[in-house]
Amino acid sequence: MATESGTSDLDAETGLEVDAALAGLDALDIPTAQRRPLAARAWAATWPKIGALALFLLLWQIVVWSGWKPTYLLPGPGKALSEFGSRLGTGHFWDALARTLVRAVEGYALAVVIGVVVGVVVSRSTILRTAVGSFITALQTMPSIVWFPLAILLFKLSESAILFVVVLGAAPSVANGVIYGVDYVPPLLVRVGRSMGARGFSLYRYIVAPAALPSVLAGLKQGWAFCWRSLMAGELLVIVPGHSSVGADLQNSRELIDTVGVMASMITVFVVGVLVDAAFNTADQQMRVRRGLIAEGTSAVRAARGGRGPGAAGGGVDPAGGSVDGTVPHQPADAGAGGADGGHAGSAG
Repeated sequence: MATESGTSDLDAETGLEVDAALAGLDALDIPTAQRRPLAARAWAATWPKIGALALFLLLWQIVVWSGWKPTYLLPGPGKALSEFGSRLGTGHFWDALARTLVRAVEGYALAVVIGVVVGVVVSRSTILRTAVGSFITALQTMPSIVWFPLAILLFKLSESAILFVVVLGAAPSVANGVIYGVDYVPPLLVRVGRSMGARGFSLYRYIVAPAALPSVLAGLKQGWAFCWRSLMAGELLVIVPGHSSVGADLQNSRELIDTVGVMASMITVFVVGVLVDAAFNTADQQMRVRRGLIAEGTSAVRAARGGRGPGAAGGGVDPAGGSVDGTVPHQPADAGAGGADGGHAGSAG
């Protein structure tokens, strides 16, 4: 009886070990909602950018110290940043920035509408894809500057000329993002959707559109980049009388040989680009989190990154050799399973 009681205790303990090991393995595959504090996440996302910016400013200052160009042609970062800071306190700066951003939003919105419509139509028709697919890519590769002679002839020096070039610069990128997103939708997903009764618009809404979203988002981001570049080129070439803008200020500073002003305007363009890129990166991050492609809270991801910490679930396995709560010693799953089989064999014997 004593032997049977000891064997039962051994079986129970071995079973607990196996359960703990299996629970830990299951926890590796389950994304958890464990997140670092907001301040820690903000600092982790910010300090690399600050370091890169500091390195760039240092290299800039070294070039100035080298005497490659006189300081009135190539001022140091201190003067340029000081001028940029002083402009922030003027109403003219905000008026110019507001007009530039309004142009960018209007042109980009129109380009998105046109690009999405063209992309959906072309992706659904083999004939259209063969006929105009390469034309869209050719339009995307054309420098926006080459459109301005035609735009000026058609619309003269007006807002419409700038809008025309911005749309032509951004819409092909958006259209290509939609087309390639639809092309790379796994056929298995389409078959599953059809087997569940999805047809026509519902198939695109619930199956094709979500599967193509990563490529579409990449096309939207690239479309914004082309939109912003086209707009800056347009504001340098097409200066509408009475309409201040960032590009017009940049051109005026160049004509006055005000290099500090040129640098300050370039910093403005750069800052807007960084902020918009951060917005796109946030949208991309959220999309990947919702799809389970990012799970910073799982022990598997932390282990792959060389991190240490408890498992994702209460019964998870600590890589160091113990369970998460420290109550059950850890053994490899195979060993535990073998022990369990041996215990049952001994009991049967």
